Amino acid sequence: MEGPVRLTAWVRGDVQGVGFRWWTRARALELGLVGSAANLRGGRVEVNAEGPRENCEKLLAVLRSGSGPGRVAGVSERWSEARGNVAGFVEM
Repeated sequence: MEGPVRLTAWVRGDVQGVGFRWWTRARALELGLVGSAANLRGGRVEVNAEGPRENCEKLLAVLRSGSGPGRVAGVSERWSEARGNVAGFVEM
C-alpha cells in the first residue's frame, strides 16, 4: 500500500484506567501520526492511527512491547487506506 495508511489496533489486557490511552497518544505523536485511542466495552482499547506505514508499524511494535502502563495481553490489527479525516491524536 503506497502513501499513508490506517492502522486499527485492538489492545487487550489490563489497559483501561492506567493511563494507556494517554501513553499511546504520546507515542503516536512522537511518530507524527494522527488518530485516536478509545476505551471499548470488555476492557479493550481501540487505537486508530494514520500516517506512513513505517511509523504505524513502529507504533504497533510499541503497543506490543509491554513497555506502557498496564499489562498488554495481546494486540490484533487491521490495515486499510488512510481516510484523512482526523487531525492530531485524541483520546476518546
